[in-house]
Amino acid sequence: MRVDAYVLETLLGDLTGHDRSPSAFVVYLYLWYHASKTRHRSVRASHQTLAGETGLSKSGVQAALRLLNRRKLVRSVRETQTATPEHFVLRPWRR
Repeated sequence: MRVDAYVLETLLGDLTGHDRSPSAFVVYLYLWYHASKTRHRSVRASHQTLAGETGLSKSGVQAALRLLNRRKLVRSVRETQTATPEHFVLRPWRR
């Protein structure tokens, strides 16, 4: 897996230092890795699944996804309110 230099050089410090949310960086890297294996660069996963896979709490994953969505690094979409969300990994620095 190749990771853009921006992710390690800028985003790491920004999310963990400025936003004080290392969990957001962990969730972003997890989604990045699994989305890189798909054609649409997305991952369909519940908060509980992400928590179990990353070792974070469910509330930590929820907070991380709120931050990532607000920062436009991830776009989470649900078909219905109770459906498992599909998380699209965005890379706004690559325009």
